[in-house]
Amino acid sequence: MLWACIVLPHLALDTLLRRRLPDAEAPPLVLIDGPLQTRHVLDADEAARAGGIAPGQPLTTAHALLARFDAVAHDVALTARQHDLLAAWAYRYSAEVLRLPGALALEVQRSQRLFGHWPGFEKKLRDDLAAMGFRHRLALAPTPLAARALADAADGAALTEPGQLRAQLAKLPLVHAQLPDDLHEAFARMGVHRLGALLALPRAGLRRRFGAALLEHLDDLLGERPIPRPRYLPPDRFDARIAFNFDVENLAALAFPLRRLTGDLATFLAGRDGGVQRFVLSLGHRGQAPTRVVIGLLQPEREAGALFESARSRLERIVLARPVEWLRLRADELPPFVPGGRDLFDLRPEHALPLAQLQERLRARLGDDAVYRLEATPDPRPEHAQRIADDAGRAAVPTTLPRPTWLLPQPVPLRTHGLRVLAGPERIESGWWDGGDLRRDYYVLETAEGQRAWAFCPAGERPDALAGWMLHGWFA
Repeated sequence: MLWACIVLPHLALDTLLRRRLPDAEAPPLVLIDGPLQTRHVLDADEAARAGGIAPGQPLTTAHALLARFDAVAHDVALTARQHDLLAAWAYRYSAEVLRLPGALALEVQRSQRLFGHWPGFEKKLRDDLAAMGFRHRLALAPTPLAARALADAADGAALTEPGQLRAQLAKLPLVHAQLPDDLHEAFARMGVHRLGALLALPRAGLRRRFGAALLEHLDDLLGERPIPRPRYLPPDRFDARIAFNFDVENLAALAFPLRRLTGDLATFLAGRDGGVQRFVLSLGHRGQAPTRVVIGLLQPEREAGALFESARSRLERIVLARPVEWLRLRADELPPFVPGGRDLFDLRPEHALPLAQLQERLRARLGDDAVYRLEATPDPRPEHAQRIADDAGRAAVPTTLPRPTWLLPQPVPLRTHGLRVLAGPERIESGWWDGGDLRRDYYVLETAEGQRAWAFCPAGERPDALAGWMLHGWFA
């Protein structure tokens, strides 16, 4: 097996940065942690680092170095949710994903059959992470912990031969072995600074002095025992929330966080190879019940742009009566998704929308009843042969004969010349049970102008070419 390890050294800070509204005048961002009286810098963005702020500094020192910056307390739960989202993304590339502290490991040897050899596969992973806004380090090795150690030591390292694993790990500084801090200090006092020196020590002595957990960790590192960590399984629902540092008082300001949430939803759906047909946006207000906006789609979707357009169009129809403190997106129903087929040589104009996205845009702007789907009924009478589908899983009625796309509300005399019969007759004789009894022979006709009409005459009678036809519809 080969494992790729993605180390996320700035996961907590990147989580904040990718949710921050784009603003060139925004002050530097500093992530802080620790008790109230002894707050220290956990991480800082480039602007803050340029001002002299560095991780580990007390917050008071940071204030002395930089007059103005945004100090945000580390939200452990938010970081964990982002870690889970990245695990869902990685599930798109491998069925075996492990969540390591500050990192992800995914088995990629079998996935290379689908995504290509490692250099190209590695580029796909890096491109996705860069697009999502996560800085990272990446390495490949026969075990997850070995890949983690290599990623820490040398970004981009790739070790594919299990026989070379021990020799390559032996060269690494001990700090990359992911040992507890107290063991690092103990081995430093013993003069053990590299993994090779540690692996050369007698196992019996290590067990007696440091316990069995150290030997198990070394065995995991070398792949000498089965991986005991539980594999990641994607959840059955999506739930994400963005809290604002200020009150949002207009809908336009919600576009950026909404795009981020729908983008995360699309990433989550791609990982589990599913779609979404209904999700709920909640707009939180101080001391008031949240405003709920339900987005229902005609068919499952998972394309980020389509989800964003549908949600934004629905939001534009509401009146924002109170400021918004947070925005939440929840999707409980995640049906299977089958991507639509595309022509190899797509001749659509550059800005043309796929039909499904156009339908959703019209529904979002004009209302759910503005766009609907027709389905056939068992009644053969043209006036009753179709109805608006309620998408409740009703069995479709097969039709074998063509029907016009434009059915007239009432038949009218067809007065034209040069008619030519293309098909027919098709006899429709029904409706005796409800007083709407009819007996007609329907024909498909072509006019002298090339239009195709659907017309009928009384059953058993054939009108002449100039009169007697009753027009009931037009074909497109």
